[in-house]
Amino acid sequence: MEHDMVPLGERLRYMQLFRLTIAVMLLVGRLVSPEIAQAPLGTVLVAVGAYTLALALAEALWRFGERRNLPLFGVMLLVDGVFLAYMGHATGGTLSPVRYLILVHLIVVTLLASYRTGLKMALWHSVLLFVVFHAQEAEFLEPVDRAYRNLPGTDYQRLSTYVGAFWLVALCTAGFSSINERELRRRRVDLEALSQIANSLEKVHKPHAVAGVLADGLADTFGFERLVVLGEPKGEPTLLGHRGAESDVTVEPGIDQLVRAVWERRETLLLKRIDEDANPRLAKWLPNAKNLIVTPLLAEDRPIGVVVAEHSMRQGSRVEQRVVAMVSQFSAHAALALDNAWLLERVQEMAETDGLTGVANRRTFEVTLELEVTRAFRNGDRLSLVMGDIDHFKKLNDNHGHQTGDDVLRTVASALRSVSRDFDTVARYGGEEFAVILPNCSEEEALAAAERLRVSVASAATVVPVTISIGVATYPVHASGGTGLVEAADEALYESKRAGRNRVTQSVRTLSDPFESSVSGAGVKSA
Repeated sequence: MEHDMVPLGERLRYMQLFRLTIAVMLLVGRLVSPEIAQAPLGTVLVAVGAYTLALALAEALWRFGERRNLPLFGVMLLVDGVFLAYMGHATGGTLSPVRYLILVHLIVVTLLASYRTGLKMALWHSVLLFVVFHAQEAEFLEPVDRAYRNLPGTDYQRLSTYVGAFWLVALCTAGFSSINERELRRRRVDLEALSQIANSLEKVHKPHAVAGVLADGLADTFGFERLVVLGEPKGEPTLLGHRGAESDVTVEPGIDQLVRAVWERRETLLLKRIDEDANPRLAKWLPNAKNLIVTPLLAEDRPIGVVVAEHSMRQGSRVEQRVVAMVSQFSAHAALALDNAWLLERVQEMAETDGLTGVANRRTFEVTLELEVTRAFRNGDRLSLVMGDIDHFKKLNDNHGHQTGDDVLRTVASALRSVSRDFDTVARYGGEEFAVILPNCSEEEALAAAERLRVSVASAATVVPVTISIGVATYPVHASGGTGLVEAADEALYESKRAGRNRVTQSVRTLSDPFESSVSGAGVKSA
């Protein structure tokens, strides 16, 4: 009971109110209709008073002894049974009106506590009824001597009939209560899982991580055997996360008919199987999938993805509406987190890249250079830096306009990227000057890479033919830190300018102390 939906304290209050109602009803009934009770008024007053005192004591223990709540609840149920059994004996035995209060008490206990507690109370009431009956037969208790005892049937037959009806009510009430308890428990588990996935989504900020949290949460909560999470802020959805799917298969770009239908309807669809012809991508990720739940991922009513889950069901069964509703709620939380993750990526990209050319900006260049210098020092590697400046760019702007100059900058950036390695960093250093960080690259390799960069720019399809002058420096040969490396490459760049432009020059700085970052005696060597 400590895990029930309604707090135990509130259940105790309801039961106390019900008990007081029983006591008042029995006392008023004895005063108004004295003929219904065989016991003297004094005996009834003592019984009701003792019961009321027990209620007051229970109330005090509940208020001042929080840890005794659960045992107290059980003890008071036993007291209820004894009190009702005695009052039943005192007011007519097997024909007493109290027998109806016993039925009501059983129903109330079953609904307020649990169906298990209700069945235990049914057994307790049954035992007490038979104990009282046999105590009367053995004259331990004074037999009830009333006119209506001459009705057809013996007391034992009437008692057995009543107990049979009593157990029928108990079993029916317990059965319906167990159904309600199970449903409440399942809803509580669903809400806890929803809260847990919401907390997990707050801790991740990458689209694939968001999709992974959603996939794991759905699979673990609802027992989905296979599922995929597809998403894309613009264009065609891609596989972001999955559980048990064929993630290594190659799929053609495009949008499956099922995904498009879910996006258009903005609602969850249930399907028996995937049409492979209309949905070739889903068919590859989830081959031979059956009993599918397809839910859109919507951000501000804008489709950004879809969840396709395969539910394991018995033959002829159907997906519960509860599961469909909860999958939609899980997906709604994930859609918001996914949209925020993409927004964060765009903001980070804007902060790290040059808005005109799309390559890294000055700030990103400086941060990356320091990281690469630290890595090169730790691993004992060489790190090279290429600094390039577009030749006669000011004249180009003056003669052809700034729009043409912007087009040239974009084309040059693309040309530099096209011949750089995936882990190289191409950046716009400022104005018409570019920089390329070359990790794990020696002096000779840097000269060859710089020449490829120069040729790529010279042969690029720009509006106006352009060339670039380049300077190259290598850590720790020409400098012992990031600042010195930039200075050395920049000096080599301006030597290329002085030597006629459209050429590559390597720094010939010498370090008197490899741990110094500021070095005199710099020189240059043309390639």
